Amino acid sequence: MCLPAILFFLVFSYLPMPGAYIAFTNFQYNKGIFDSPFVGLKNFQFLFISGQLGLLLKNTVLYNLAFIICGNILQLAFAIMLNEVACKGYKKLAQSIMFLPYFISDVLVSLLVYNMLNYDYGFISHLVRSLGMEMPKIYQDAGAWPFLIVLVHLWKSTGYGTVVYFAAITGMDSSMMEAAQIDGANAWQRIRYITLPTLKPTVIILFLFAIGGILKGNFGLFYNLVGNNSMLFKTTDIIETYVYRSMMNSFNFSQSSAVGLFQSVVGFFIVLGANAFVKHLDPDYALF
Repeated sequence: MCLPAILFFLVFSYLPMPGAYIAFTNFQYNKGIFDSPFVGLKNFQFLFISGQLGLLLKNTVLYNLAFIICGNILQLAFAIMLNEVACKGYKKLAQSIMFLPYFISDVLVSLLVYNMLNYDYGFISHLVRSLGMEMPKIYQDAGAWPFLIVLVHLWKSTGYGTVVYFAAITGMDSSMMEAAQIDGANAWQRIRYITLPTLKPTVIILFLFAIGGILKGNFGLFYNLVGNNSMLFKTTDIIETYVYRSMMNSFNFSQSSAVGLFQSVVGFFIVLGANAFVKHLDPDYALF
């Protein structure tokens, strides 16, 4: 049963790894990856000498921290609330409705956001002005976008994460809940002393997986929502969008590969550090 998953990661994750060598070359199409001139760490200078690294790292890390923390809290809350609902039909309907945004493309999401927030024609803008109030120009206000991007991300991803946690809850030993009910425990006490401790290993494992990509942003979401609007770059520019704009000017695949390798290596050490910290607190919850 594990063979398909093993083959998947072997073909798509491990076999392409020698291609990371492109990050250390001046890639030329006619020579290929391994015959292109070796330039050492020159491609990595692109990000460090740009003067934007501090801003890019800050935006990327803070957005991912907000996604991880707020996302897990909402997912846990919704999963627990669903578990407390007695009607099975409502549970299935709620899960389906919550899961639906996960499948909506970022292009369509950006279109929905634009049609709601556009100053001249947006639905919300028109509604605000009809009430005699002034609508701020959202697409010129960089300060409003951290909240909007986090909100859109949570809207898209909460349903998926809820299903994961709900599956973990349904796998719990029901006899513990029955015994607690017999002993007179109310719903909050059952959640606090049984459900949350049981979900603790799942929360830690998902956190360790997520923190490994803390330097990798959701390019599709950010680029489709913001595009090339330079007035918003101060609070919305992340490593992926900056590299993409640079590639559009120079088509330098070596530099983009160097940035990707940098993100992966740093993420790897972050996972090792987080796992060591968890192992120090409780070895049973560590990945290895």
